Amino acid sequence: MSWGSEQQRYQGYEGYQGQQEYQGQQEYQGQQGQQGQQGQQGQQGYDYGYGQQPDPYGQGRQPQAPQQHGYGQGYVDHGQVYVTETAPLPAIEPEPAADAVVPTEPGPAAGEPESPAADPAPKAKGTGRDRYFDALRAVALVRVVAYHTFGWAWAGLVFPSMGVMFALAGSLMAKSLERPALKVVKSRMRRLLPPFWFWGFFVVVAMLIHDWMPGWQIVFWIVPVGDPPGNQWGIQAWEILWYLRTYLWFVLMSPLLLKVFRKAPLPVLLLSLAPILVFQYAWQPPDNRFGSGLTDFATFLFCWLVGFAHREGVLQRLKPALVILASLALLAYGGWYAFAHQAEFGTYDLDEVPVAQTFWSAGFVTLLMYFKAYYNVDFAWLARFKRLDRIVTIFNGRAVTIYLWHEVALVLAVPLIDQFWKVPAFEKWLPLESQWFMFGIGWVLIWIAIPLVGWVEDVAAKKKPKLLP
Repeated sequence: MSWGSEQQRYQGYEGYQGQQEYQGQQEYQGQQGQQGQQGQQGQQGYDYGYGQQPDPYGQGRQPQAPQQHGYGQGYVDHGQVYVTETAPLPAIEPEPAADAVVPTEPGPAAGEPESPAADPAPKAKGTGRDRYFDALRAVALVRVVAYHTFGWAWAGLVFPSMGVMFALAGSLMAKSLERPALKVVKSRMRRLLPPFWFWGFFVVVAMLIHDWMPGWQIVFWIVPVGDPPGNQWGIQAWEILWYLRTYLWFVLMSPLLLKVFRKAPLPVLLLSLAPILVFQYAWQPPDNRFGSGLTDFATFLFCWLVGFAHREGVLQRLKPALVILASLALLAYGGWYAFAHQAEFGTYDLDEVPVAQTFWSAGFVTLLMYFKAYYNVDFAWLARFKRLDRIVTIFNGRAVTIYLWHEVALVLAVPLIDQFWKVPAFEKWLPLESQWFMFGIGWVLIWIAIPLVGWVEDVAAKKKPKLLP
């Protein structure tokens, strides 16, 4: 995968899901999705696109040599440049990236204790959403943008955005599959594809203007079940699409995955760690779109299924000591593998090391989901901080938009900052050479994009378009 060394993978579009309105009197519970996913970079770079790093000041991006271990592999197909990914913004889940927007739920999920009736914490008006999951998705998206700006190799260890976005999306998908599976899959695709097409129109046209000659693989710009092709000029924009592709694979496979999971929840959850080990030690997937997809799918399969485990009440029935010990063991193995194989992969960045990404993300999201399930945490206290609560709402209502457009914003920030150098006062008093300044300009452009293009998410969800959710 090339989620851009998380800086290159970027993921994760967790997902990305539109928000379904829930009627009736409901307590915050349930929701999840997104992804939002995911950029591509090695030690410098971006989030889940694995392999390339951003070039903040326009000195040109050098293609990387293909690697043999998933994350950050590059391959050429009929004159097109591709970047495979492995394991954010993601994150956007987006969930882009995870699911982008999460529908509200009628009440406590099966097996979950109800919230205390006395002295309830204030809730956000009119949301009915679980603010714990909303807050996680917002943090994942911020981390994805930061990773793609600074390329911090340690960012995934602090907060594995794409794993989080896939876990949230998996939990939401399990809840949604209480309805007919075909209807749910169609709904997910409808919410994901129109924002992708709208964004893709501008990216494809820009690449065509810059001498891109597409082949038949351009069909993946219609339904991204494989990595959409592109040229080197536009790689910073399209490399994050691994997250959407992986999310789409999970959506299509979820009806079958959920049936298998329900037959033996814990064994299936543990066995979901096996595929990435097989790919690393026994059989290496082909160096093409299909192989890239298999690697990403295997990398985040546990995260998606732990979302199922949360929704099905499996986690809540486990003893705290058992969950904590198992999670710490997963984290320990993932961390050890990343640092022990630095010479092999050239970095300890989880986005470049699929096995490490799998186990570290598995341990991390298990703790997050168990904390939610066992203690019934809902972060309702966010309603006391109106501005923060509002920002979290916007992030979740426009997760797909943020995930898709954040790289474009970072690209546009470079020529914009170049213009600042022409103003003597700006040159003297502003930190124009700082990546933090670029990070700030990038967020300004993202916030401009939200009202300009975010309404496409509303249209995709069959809701009245709004400038802000």
